[in-house]
Amino acid sequence: MHIAFLTPEYPHPKTGNSGGIGTSILALSQGLTSLGCEISILVYGQNEDDYFVDKNIHFYKIKNIKVKGLSLFLTQKKVERLINSLYDSGKIEIVEAPDWTGFTAFIKPKCPIVLRMHGTDTYFCYLDNRKVKYRNKYLEKRALKNAEGIISVSAFTGKLTNELMGLNKSFAVIPNSIDASLFKPKENDSKTLSILYFGTLIRKKGLLELPEIFNIVNKSNNEVKLLLVGKDSADIKTGAPSTWELMKLLFNQSSIKKVEYFGAVAYSKIQDLIKEATVCVFPTFAEALPLSWLEAMSMEKAIVASNIGWAEEMIENKKEGFLVNPTNHAQYAECILDLLNDSKKQELYGKAAREKVESQFSQKLIAKRSIEFYKKIIESC
Repeated sequence: MHIAFLTPEYPHPKTGNSGGIGTSILALSQGLTSLGCEISILVYGQNEDDYFVDKNIHFYKIKNIKVKGLSLFLTQKKVERLINSLYDSGKIEIVEAPDWTGFTAFIKPKCPIVLRMHGTDTYFCYLDNRKVKYRNKYLEKRALKNAEGIISVSAFTGKLTNELMGLNKSFAVIPNSIDASLFKPKENDSKTLSILYFGTLIRKKGLLELPEIFNIVNKSNNEVKLLLVGKDSADIKTGAPSTWELMKLLFNQSSIKKVEYFGAVAYSKIQDLIKEATVCVFPTFAEALPLSWLEAMSMEKAIVASNIGWAEEMIENKKEGFLVNPTNHAQYAECILDLLNDSKKQELYGKAAREKVESQFSQKLIAKRSIEFYKKIIESC
């Protein structure tokens, strides 16, 4: 099968940095190629038009067209022409794209388009209590209406997106995947108790709740360290240029001494930081099905995460980790302390989490389910 992924990002030296969408496409592409599929990656928003092949994957870099008031539409039509050219020459059979910002709203190629719900801007604005831009919601809704098939990475995301858009589109739930062989459990040599958060420093991921939570943890155990890894970001609500600077104001004088912020680090180094952590925390308000959770679970880490929506599709509370509302600072801190003080529970939850990843989120399993869905869509068109 020949599959193309249309995306604004992909983690490759020639295509630039990537967030969760690009990383999830990488994992799925690896699973699909291992099953004999041919993959093309179409990355728009690039600095030039280019084509190259790496590890049997075909890459098409697409430079956006810039004409005042027409840039998006003209770029969409440019992408449509490329897709049709690849389809006519037998190089692709189907295109998958993310739902975010509705880039495919005015792309109508000769082959079917599958949208994967990683979370629209409309979805994230709702979860983050922000007003969505009319233009984004219009494009996202149009893209969803026009898609020949829809996959959602979680049932929660699919259902809520339908509700927010006023749609009743059917969708298949196929979660994100991870290569568990890359994120293997490793013996923790560190004698220091530590709490690790890795991901973007941003309000919607609960980073302004974390200082209050850690203040409580620090009061019970002032030897515990809090390690923060990820790029800083501006705060939309206050207009502040740095979420990290806002966070520092919320730590008390004692707890701030035990906080270490690494900034953004290379993806390859993340595993070392996870290995050294005692507990991983994810107090987020807005996700679809986060890869960071899967990475920590795969490395058998004890986790305290949010109890919102998608979370129960990943972690069973008090079996593979703790699920707590991040606004309940006392309860969240209590769960962290429970794990810090109980190495047997850390091991028990960690092993159960790894088993969950291997049985439900493995690369090959998710690739097989995706292929079955693609085939069904191709046959119906």
